[in-house]
Amino acid sequence: MRLIAELERALAAEQSLFRAQLLREDLARLARLPALAASAADAAAFRQAGAKVGWTQGDARTHELREPLELFLDEVYAWERGERTRERDAAIADAWERLHRVRMERLLGCLSTPVPRPDD
Repeated sequence: MRLIAELERALAAEQSLFRAQLLREDLARLARLPALAASAADAAAFRQAGAKVGWTQGDARTHELREPLELFLDEVYAWERGERTRERDAAIADAWERLHRVRMERLLGCLSTPVPRPDD
């Protein structure tokens, strides 16, 4: 899968400790998906299991990623079940970009929310 190779290259070149950690976490999540796909009874079971690999902290906000995450997982499931075509690989990369963008928007939204001070 081209996505994994691209993330590994990005990690090797990354100078930001924060971004490097995010890349390592993403690679660990992606590494779990093949075994989940192999053991899933169908695409729906894979979606359910694949949604619980820590896409957000403790998967507490993973439900907010439902649409792009399901699209990504459907593409990965097809790949892992034998549809290893150039088109599927490109679709995985496209679905990842969408998922990553939405996930980062949620993360940055959380980080940018002001925390009330005790004297407020």
